[in-house]
Amino acid sequence: MAIRLGHDGDDFAETHEINVTPFIDVILVLLIIFMIAAPLATVDVPVDLPATTGQKQERPDKPVFLTIKADRSLAIGDDPVPAGALASALEAAARGNHDERIFLRADRAVSYGDVMEVMNALRAAGFLKVALVGLEEREAK
Repeated sequence: MAIRLGHDGDDFAETHEINVTPFIDVILVLLIIFMIAAPLATVDVPVDLPATTGQKQERPDKPVFLTIKADRSLAIGDDPVPAGALASALEAAARGNHDERIFLRADRAVSYGDVMEVMNALRAAGFLKVALVGLEEREAK
């Protein structure tokens, strides 16, 4: 039995270069996908939030945002909600989980009494975990 160790008459030459063109194409496609998908993942209900100096908390994967706009209308995520249908809309948004934290955002122009009415409606609907959302205020150094 013989073993051939040399490269005497091989016509095939090995290429030791990596072709990076397909890699760059894949990276560019992923970049475009993330550039398009990132703005769609945010809530775009215009509201003028008051600022806070509290510490920033971690955000869950799929938060449920309840927004009280300046004209006292309500929205869950981007979808407007009539005041009488708040409980059923929250039930659908939280997928029936009453332990889901509801992030309540209110415009600066909304009175404290109106915010409390919405919080009472949340409590009546069985949602007891409510987080108030505000803008993070940066301290000047």
